[in-house]
Amino acid sequence: MIGKIHKQMSHDSWLFSKMATPEYTPFVFLLLLFQSSVWGFPSCHATKPGMLNVHLVPHTHDDVGWLKTVDQYFYGDRNDIQHAGVQYILDSVVDQLLKNPDRRFIYVETAFFYRWWKQQTDDMQNTVKQLVNEGRLEFVNGGWCMSDEATTHYSAVIDQMTMGLRFLNDTFGHCGRPRVAWHIDPFGHAREHASMFAQMGYDGFFFGRLDYQDRNRRMVAREQEMLWRASESLTPPMADLFTGILPNGYNPPEGFCWDQSCDDPPIRDDPDLEDYNVDDVVTRFLHIAHGQALVYKTNHIIMTMGSDFQYENANLWYKNLDKLIRYVNQMQSNGSEVNVLYSTPSCYLQELHRANLTWPLKGDDFFPYADSAHDFWTGYFTSRPALKRYERISNSYLQTCKQLEVLGGPISRKGPFGAGDSETLKKAMAVAQHHDAVSGTEKQHVANDYARKLANGWAHYCQTVTELLLVRTTYSLSTLLSLSLSISLYPSLSLSISLYPSLSLSISLYPSLSLSISLYPSLSLSISLYPSLSLTPSYSLYPSIIISPSQSFSPQPSSLLSLCASIVTLRDFLSSLFCVCLSRYNASDGNNSESIQMSGAYIFRPNTSTPFIISKTAKIETLQEVRQWFSPWVSQVVRLYTDSRALELEWTVGPVPIGDDLGKEVISRLDSSINSSGVFYTDSNGREMLQRRKDYRPTWNLRQSEPIAGNYYPINSRAYIKDDKDQLTVVTDRSQGGGSIQDGSLEIMLHRRLLYDDVRGVGEPLNEMSDIYPEGLVVRGRHLLSLSPPATAADTHRPLAQEVVLQPLITFTDGELHPSTRLEFSGLQAVLPPAVHLLTVSQWDQDTVLLRLEHQYQASESKEHSQPVTVNLQVSEKPLPKRGGDPSVWEVSLKPMEIRTFLLRVRQR
Repeated sequence: MIGKIHKQMSHDSWLFSKMATPEYTPFVFLLLLFQSSVWGFPSCHATKPGMLNVHLVPHTHDDVGWLKTVDQYFYGDRNDIQHAGVQYILDSVVDQLLKNPDRRFIYVETAFFYRWWKQQTDDMQNTVKQLVNEGRLEFVNGGWCMSDEATTHYSAVIDQMTMGLRFLNDTFGHCGRPRVAWHIDPFGHAREHASMFAQMGYDGFFFGRLDYQDRNRRMVAREQEMLWRASESLTPPMADLFTGILPNGYNPPEGFCWDQSCDDPPIRDDPDLEDYNVDDVVTRFLHIAHGQALVYKTNHIIMTMGSDFQYENANLWYKNLDKLIRYVNQMQSNGSEVNVLYSTPSCYLQELHRANLTWPLKGDDFFPYADSAHDFWTGYFTSRPALKRYERISNSYLQTCKQLEVLGGPISRKGPFGAGDSETLKKAMAVAQHHDAVSGTEKQHVANDYARKLANGWAHYCQTVTELLLVRTTYSLSTLLSLSLSISLYPSLSLSISLYPSLSLSISLYPSLSLSISLYPSLSLSISLYPSLSLTPSYSLYPSIIISPSQSFSPQPSSLLSLCASIVTLRDFLSSLFCVCLSRYNASDGNNSESIQMSGAYIFRPNTSTPFIISKTAKIETLQEVRQWFSPWVSQVVRLYTDSRALELEWTVGPVPIGDDLGKEVISRLDSSINSSGVFYTDSNGREMLQRRKDYRPTWNLRQSEPIAGNYYPINSRAYIKDDKDQLTVVTDRSQGGGSIQDGSLEIMLHRRLLYDDVRGVGEPLNEMSDIYPEGLVVRGRHLLSLSPPATAADTHRPLAQEVVLQPLITFTDGELHPSTRLEFSGLQAVLPPAVHLLTVSQWDQDTVLLRLEHQYQASESKEHSQPVTVNLQVSEKPLPKRGGDPSVWEVSLKPMEIRTFLLRVRQR
């Protein structure tokens, strides 16, 4: 059955003590309770039993950057690129809602609404509050943006959702709280997103895009609405979420678009006019409604009446929708059983709940997404790899600085070196989660703008926090390492280094410093692995097809440069044999002639599948690390640090050559002797691992038309293959696409440079260049490889992935440390249990701190750590009195994959 519409959030309370420090007065942290009262639906129009009720949902889809920057979209600038101005949409919608109390509208992107709200007068703000209170203007989703689901890390998604929902709550109270998640445009859907939405208390989730084969099957079976069981670890219904697939993506039915950007004729209802068309409009609408009802399960169907940046002139839409509702409903007197009404997703969901039906169950995710046989949207898993890495680094920096701001107390937010505008980086990071931002599917000038906003955020927030806490005070809130360097060119130079790891666990650091000379830490190229396991890392590329969409094409063999480095033996030493292989790939589709499209920002469409080795040569250099040059534009450094849990492969790719007029997609492939039997595993947004099987989908019989692109999945932080004895895990430093095309193999796409657009809207090829890289973008990154028995592999890859995501903040200052500097400090009295991750510590307001703890292991993946764990938060140097003598007041229990959020009120003693 469908889960409860209203989820009651759990309430916890305890005292939490902050450790006393020389600078700060001791505080007591008191939990603020989240109250969740039952929210009714007084604003929903009545439906009619026994009739087909058609819920019309007026909406606009406002990308927080895509073809234009977020600023250009808001102000309506650069309409030569795309006509869109969000501020005018909100102006016009509010005006039209006031003219007819029956009308409804939903709004999604809080980033835009926040800007608009700040510009309104008090009278207008009060008017909008009234519209919200009456349910005539309803917020759905409510995050700062509509995030991408393939390339976003869960910690950043939670942050951007928190930012948007907090603004709505602070501004509109309970009536502003979204009850429905609304991801109508992301290009595939992650199970972890559904799990997060369920845990946030959403009642349902609606989206528009899914694989064309999956949709066709679901339409026939009437399974376009389901219960998504979005976690294998959390006890149902904790991660259960009702999920619905919208009928037209997120567009109106064909022929019923009445925006200024639409070409459909208006409803002409003057019977004295020759072009009177009411009868035709009603007939067509009834036909569409009855057809849609055949592929859904209840006597309620939903129609999205709007699209990209529509309702700038809301009068056009509402005037025609008013007429549509009136004239269709008039047909009921002639025996029609169709009832049309203004509605919202939450009102529609309420009617589905009242139907009291049994819904099909969904347990996997909705990747990969394809909209036709040869168009798999798997290229964007890797598109713009530099931006993807910059976003990931920015997230790490933000989490660190939020912790430092809390630990620093009020002094960190005051004075000339205070934190300043902490919202700058938070908002930049929130915008970067948009499904045309970190996804890499925006125009180049927009990608530049996202990066610029992140850089400005660093300058406004983190720079001042670290300057205050790590340099300007004699009491440092970090673990300090004083390192004095004597260099012949600068004999008097003394350098102090501050290290602040934001992780609540012990880590090992292997920094590489460069200051006139290069300083390498002691390296030991010894490794203890399984002597029976062989491993071959290689670099290859897929050429993209040169063809226009309208042409017919018979795939032909094309050249492929395959660059490989074979590690022959991994035992007590590292013995390497390196080679360069020039290979040729056969076409994937035999002799079939088909109309196809090229790779682009969204789509991955290679015309190759099988490599053939032609020659073997290589250039290597062994110092305290192994350096490999496969070509002038592909190199790799192999490092294995003493006592390290992983082998580091630092790759550098670019500029990708295009002199042969072929776009290229560069991959790193790891071939091993592991018997993976066509199965591999990828993470979902950095959290739970999902099983993938080659040429297989769990919910329908796949007709595989793209053996490479159709087997690619998002890898946000790690992927692995395994057999009964061994598990090879690769931890990535950014989101990338990858798959296991051959048994025992993992391939991960590193870089893409393409010469043609893939005709999905962005309108330009993915060919990144700049003043720094006029010949093409150069990208560097890391893969960490670990080999373990499957039963203990998670004990390594779980903390390893967190270390890569949340890297220590390293700051430098010249001169000796002040004698009174405390060289070591921890915000915790003790390291948290290995299963517990300190997800968020952030200043909420002047007297309140937000704390999130999570259990970072899945059920059954670790014998040692996949168990419920209890954390005692009494970490002060001096114990505080226990309330009522109850020791449990200090304890927080976490089950596998559970996240718990608390607001702690800081009260001065």
